[in-house]
Amino acid sequence: MRIISGSLGRRRLHPPDNLPVRPTTDMAKESLFNILNNLIDFEDSRMLDLFAGTGSIGFEFVSRGSSEVCAVDINHVCIAFIEKTALEFKVTTMKTYHADVFLFIQHTLKKFDVIFADPPFDSKATSSLPDKIFAKELLLPDGLLIIEHPREVDFSQHPHFSQHRNYGKVNFSFFTAEVDNEK
Repeated sequence: MRIISGSLGRRRLHPPDNLPVRPTTDMAKESLFNILNNLIDFEDSRMLDLFAGTGSIGFEFVSRGSSEVCAVDINHVCIAFIEKTALEFKVTTMKTYHADVFLFIQHTLKKFDVIFADPPFDSKATSSLPDKIFAKELLLPDGLLIIEHPREVDFSQHPHFSQHRNYGKVNFSFFTAEVDNEK
């Protein structure tokens, strides 16, 4: 697993074998960031990485100039790995939160330019994520929410849905703060 581009580009992440994660594949991550390069300005952006796992997506944002990345995961081993990697990479803009994602969403007062969520594929709560995030108004006005999910989950009828991309078993749905009234 590697960081694709930016100041940390080509650095490798070496997570321990005992992490209960399903990391986004390098191919899917590279495709995702090719899309994001055309949609957002990474420089000085604030990013929220939900179900952060290895922190791979968050570190990619740090590498590209995000001023703050908040990584949230309920697993203390994942959080410890992200903190260890941040120290190793001398990253000071990555903040970790050992917390249940849904409680974090409910209680945080921060707003973000980009929110990325990669819940466990067997989670029944995946379909409720956009509603919870938009109800709490966690995105800034031009913000973008991206959810990685299995193909069985369809967000296309959600009022904030923007687009869907598929890369093998990896699916990304994109949402914007603006409501699409044409649906």
